[in-house]
Amino acid sequence: MNKNIRALHEIAQKKTRKILGLMSGTSLDGLDIALCEISGAGENTAVKILEFETISYTEDIKTEIRKVFAKKTVDFQHFALLNEWIGLLHANMVNDCLLKWNIPATEVDLIASHGQTVLHAPKFLHQQEKFPNATLQIGDGDHIAVKTGIITLSDFRQKHVAAGGEGAPLAVYGDYLLFSKKGENRIMLNMGGIANFTYLPASLDAEAVFVTDTGTANTLIDIYTKHYFPEKSYDKDAEIAQSGTVNPELLAELKSNTFFQKSFPKTIGQELFNFEFVQNALTKTNLTAISAPDLLATLTRLSAETIAEAILFVVENSPYALEDFKIYMSGGGIHNPLLVKWLAELLPCEFQKSDDLGILSDAKEAVLFAILANETVVGGNYNFGNSKGIPSVTMGKISFPD
Repeated sequence: MNKNIRALHEIAQKKTRKILGLMSGTSLDGLDIALCEISGAGENTAVKILEFETISYTEDIKTEIRKVFAKKTVDFQHFALLNEWIGLLHANMVNDCLLKWNIPATEVDLIASHGQTVLHAPKFLHQQEKFPNATLQIGDGDHIAVKTGIITLSDFRQKHVAAGGEGAPLAVYGDYLLFSKKGENRIMLNMGGIANFTYLPASLDAEAVFVTDTGTANTLIDIYTKHYFPEKSYDKDAEIAQSGTVNPELLAELKSNTFFQKSFPKTIGQELFNFEFVQNALTKTNLTAISAPDLLATLTRLSAETIAEAILFVVENSPYALEDFKIYMSGGGIHNPLLVKWLAELLPCEFQKSDDLGILSDAKEAVLFAILANETVVGGNYNFGNSKGIPSVTMGKISFPD
């Protein structure tokens, strides 16, 4: 037996496994690194976060990624080089964290690397009949495995697409295994660049689980904060937006996009919600001279209303009332007090953070990929039945260090 296969077999037999979850989202903030101790699998999964760090991307890294990010036409050589470069970059970040934490690589069983999304193209968006749904994440797993010496699982989203999904949101798998609770209807709301949520029914019925993207969360706010204030990467504490006023005409035009009328579940990215998306709406409404505070207030309200309307749709199609739900938030959007305030007004039910369930909200997505890797090696026995957009598959390609 190949020694790497033997090592993988031995990892699968352990009572607990140390798995590093790596996540970099569409906001391009940086790499979240969560060292998790995981026991069990499936509905018996238990997770403890041993260490967590976010390593911010430098402006140079962001600039290189933006050359290909959500673009139809790219320099193909640069794209190929970037795939290797991001893999090495993430591997070096892992090695630096392990050194800082004083943890030898030999004590880590697996790395679960989401990679850096550069294109998300569901069929409804690309509208090319002969081509399927597509999504693409770069940061080669072999480079991570070789550079760290740790068996690495990566490229998780391709199996989801191959099995009929759109490649997102993948949070549903970890949400269901970690956070389902009998007798309590839960909505796990993640607000990164794009917002998505998982509905976890009180019945624990996997076939009743529902997941979807809702649209933009932080993406448009971040893009236009940087546009008006190049020294800022985001509207910290919504300071700029809170000094502005929502423009109803612009808000209505932004919400008129056909994405928001498309049936659930659905997925999306910056391929739609980008600088041009807002510019087109400004031109149509003759509001190109709008102030920065008013525009950021309107974009924040757009995120709040479209998230709330999507959640209300699910609630109205369930046998429960809104007050029967608890909403657990995670992602960068939880640090936007104006977005959270408006959500609480639009959805009068109990709001908490995933921290209240024992998983640090900023670390949640990285943890969820560690769970996906654990399922691929140990579990994979969950069954979502015919739930649309949630194929019952294990995910991740395995790269050996030698």
